[in-house]
Amino acid sequence: MNALKSQDILALGFMTFALFLGAGNIIFPPAAGLAAGTHVWSAAAGFLLTAVGLPLLTLLAIARVGGGMAELTAPLGRIAAIVFGVAVYLTIGPLFATPRTAVVSFEMGVAPFVGNSAVALALYTAIFFASVLWLSLRPGELLDRVGKFITPILLLSLVLLGGAAVLFPAGEIAAPKAEYLQAPAIKGFLEGYLTMDTLGALVFGIVITTAIRDRGVSNEQLISRYTVYAGVIAAIGLALVYVAFFYLGAASQSIAADAPNGVAVLTAYVQHVLGTPGLVLLACVIILACLTTAVGLLTACGEYFAALLPVSYRTVIISLAVFSFLVANQGLTQLISVSIPVLVGLYPLAIALLVLNLLKPVWQNPALVFRAVMLTALVFGVCDGLAVAGLLDEQLKQWLMQLPLGADSLGWLLPVCVVLVAVTLIDRLSPAGRVANA
Repeated sequence: MNALKSQDILALGFMTFALFLGAGNIIFPPAAGLAAGTHVWSAAAGFLLTAVGLPLLTLLAIARVGGGMAELTAPLGRIAAIVFGVAVYLTIGPLFATPRTAVVSFEMGVAPFVGNSAVALALYTAIFFASVLWLSLRPGELLDRVGKFITPILLLSLVLLGGAAVLFPAGEIAAPKAEYLQAPAIKGFLEGYLTMDTLGALVFGIVITTAIRDRGVSNEQLISRYTVYAGVIAAIGLALVYVAFFYLGAASQSIAADAPNGVAVLTAYVQHVLGTPGLVLLACVIILACLTTAVGLLTACGEYFAALLPVSYRTVIISLAVFSFLVANQGLTQLISVSIPVLVGLYPLAIALLVLNLLKPVWQNPALVFRAVMLTALVFGVCDGLAVAGLLDEQLKQWLMQLPLGADSLGWLLPVCVVLVAVTLIDRLSPAGRVANA
C-alpha cells in the first residue's frame, strides 16, 4: 500500500480544481454579478451553494461509496442507472459542456485578436480538440500533465486577474436588474446550475480516483480520503474565483451595462483596466481553464462509455472529440439556450441522488427510497424543464407555479421532500425497520 506525498495531494487538488474550472465557471459569475448589482453578495451566496457546495458534497458521496456513477446509482436498478448515467454523461460531455469549453475559449481568448468568423472558429476548435484528444489518450498521466504543469500556470493567471478585479474595480456597484430584485439568492442558486459542476462532480469522481490509483494507492480508505482532500482544495479555489468575478461584474456597470453575457463583461473589464496585456492574460486564463476541463470531461466520458459499450477507450474518445467539434461550431448562444431547459430538468435528479447517497445508511431498503424519490424528481424536473423551454401545457404550468418556489423552477423541491419523508417512514415502520430500531 502506497501513500501520496504532500506535494502529490496538492497536485491532485490542483488537478481537481482545473477539471472543474471551465467555460461556465468563468463566464457566468461576471454576468450574474453585473445583473445583481447591490444584491451581489446575496446572489453570490446562492451561486456558491450550487457551484461549490453541491459539487463538494457530491465528491464526498463518491468517496463514501468508494466508486463513481455506477455505485451512486446502484439502488435504482441496472436499466434506470444506465439511463440516468447516459443522460448525465451526454449532457456534461459531447452535447453541451465539452463543446462549450471550445466555443467560450475561442470567443474570449482568440476572437478579440483574429475576429469572430466561422472559419476562425472551425480552425481553432480543430486545434483545441486535437490537443484535448492528445492529453486524454493516457488518463493515468493526467495528474502529471494537468496537476503539476498546466494548473500552476492557470492559477498564477487567475491570481493576477482576480487580484486586478478586487484591487482595481471598473466603477461603482449599481442597482440590481429586475430579475435580482425579489430573491437574489434563489436567482444566484439557479445560475449555479449553468456551471454544470454538480453533474461534473458525478463524472469527475472516477477521473480523480483513477489518478490516485495510478499512483500506486490501493487502500480504499486512503483513496476516499484523498478524494475528499482534492475536493476541499478545489472548492476553496473555485469559491475565491467566483467571489472575485462576481465583484468584477457588479462593479462593471459603467463599462458593460448592455453586455449580453459574461464574455462581454470580462472582455470589457480587461480592456478598460488592463488594456492589451489584460486581453493576453484573459486569453491565457480562458484557454487553459477550458482545455483542462475538456480533458477531464472527455476522459470521464471515454471511460464510462468504454465500460458500457463493446468498444475501446481510444475509439470512444476519438468519436466524442469529433462530435464535440461539430457541436461547438454551432455557436455559444445556441448552446446556452438549448442547455438551460435540459439542466433545469436534470439538476433535481442530480441533487436528489446526492442527498440519497449521503443518507443511505439510514434506510433498511435503499432501493425503495431511491426509486420513489428519483421518480418524483424526474417527473417534476421534466415539467420544470419543459416549462422553461415553453413546451409545457399552460394549465399544468399554472399549477406548478402555485407550488412553493414554483415560479423559480424549484417547484420540484417540496414534492421530493414530501416523498422522501413518506418513504423513509414506510421503510422504518416495515418489519425489517422495526427490528433494526429495536
